[in-house]
Amino acid sequence: MTYAIKTDTKPTANDWALLLLLSMIWGGSFMFVGVAVKELPALLIVFARVGLAAVILIPVHLILQGPLPRDSKTWFAAAGMSVLNNVLPFTAIAWGQHYIGSGLASVINATTPMFAVVFMAVFGFEALILRKVLALCLGLIGVLVLKGGGFGDLGPQTLGILAVSLASLCYGLSTVWAKKFLVGIPPMTTATCQITGSALFMAVLSFSFSEPSLYAKASWNTWQALIAIAVLSTAVAYLIFFRIIAKAGPSFVALVTMLVPLSAIVLGIVVLGESLSLHEFAGAAIVIAALAIIDGRILQLFQAKRI
Repeated sequence: MTYAIKTDTKPTANDWALLLLLSMIWGGSFMFVGVAVKELPALLIVFARVGLAAVILIPVHLILQGPLPRDSKTWFAAAGMSVLNNVLPFTAIAWGQHYIGSGLASVINATTPMFAVVFMAVFGFEALILRKVLALCLGLIGVLVLKGGGFGDLGPQTLGILAVSLASLCYGLSTVWAKKFLVGIPPMTTATCQITGSALFMAVLSFSFSEPSLYAKASWNTWQALIAIAVLSTAVAYLIFFRIIAKAGPSFVALVTMLVPLSAIVLGIVVLGESLSLHEFAGAAIVIAALAIIDGRILQLFQAKRI
């Protein structure tokens, strides 16, 4: 979910406040999914998420940006982002959370920048320097520690981790897609078109491979979770995300990746009554350390202090 909007500037206190708010909202998305998966399959959760978000974002776009574009270039770019940034990862995360907790899912999802680094190098956008290679190795170790061993058993936890890892892979690949196809498209247009496209994709998938009648049987708690994940964690989150990028730049907003797991873990423990084992806490710490190394700013801070 990375877009090159402008050169980074020094963040203000307001920017930091918005970043913390965004981390809580996106951290909350794992909690909301954790509630919804108790009664609904992944396809219906995602259809409700993007469908309701589209209903919100389209009017906002009409007011702030004007009519939706009609050119094929924009919609082709948005369609790719719909699949890579919404349809596949949202569905994989929701499916995975049938088998693992929201806190663990958020930590696995935090590996997205690692996949992005690999794909950016493979497609020739960025060099794969030694620091990033070491961070990737450390991140892999962190995931193995989270799992508590290898992936040979293919039990429920392994399947859940692999599903959320697939989501991270898709997010990482979407970075390359955005770099190649989203140049010159206003961010509000990108968000609205990709969510609209996602709603259309998910409508087809939901009516073809799931049972929309299950919506009528869902409890009010589940509907509250669906509304929250659509309104807060998708529509409002996109608006905050692009506001931060416009004011402080894409590198600053990337810090949210390291904050989301902390918010999700706390919410999972406090609201859902989940718990993390010692090895899961250790794995989470290793993954966050790997993200910090990839980001590089902490290392630069230490180097500046030495000078």
